[in-house]
Amino acid sequence: MADQDLINLYSKRILALAADMPHADRLEAPEGTASKRSPLCGSVVTVDIRQDDGRVADLGMDVKACALGQASAAVLARSAVGLDRLTLQEGRDALHRMLKAGEAAPESGPFAALEALTPAKDFKNRHASIMLAWDATLEALDAASASRRAEGA
Repeated sequence: MADQDLINLYSKRILALAADMPHADRLEAPEGTASKRSPLCGSVVTVDIRQDDGRVADLGMDVKACALGQASAAVLARSAVGLDRLTLQEGRDALHRMLKAGEAAPESGPFAALEALTPAKDFKNRHASIMLAWDATLEALDAASASRRAEGA
């Protein structure tokens, strides 16, 4: 990796996102929890969720990842409260297409800040870390929904 590539990859914007992680504390008594680990780099993200009427009511994250994984988690955490699973899935899928297929980041909406991660598309070894928070959040939501269904049964 050339020096200029590293400068582009770890831009001030990426580092600022990574340094300002909202919802960085685990929740007490979450309805759903999920952890995801990248075997390639060892990054781990754990997400706790409480939901209300199918939407994220509260979120807690423990992110042990590189600056790119942290930045991605921060973009998610900034907007997740109040969103439903479908919207979060759409954000996750847009990020995945951005990394894998080179599609543009969302231009507007809750996940427009994903644009900062555009340079990471050329660094496939970083993709798993970038996706961890999204995958863990969706899994935690599914666990919360399953828990609610079990309580109602």
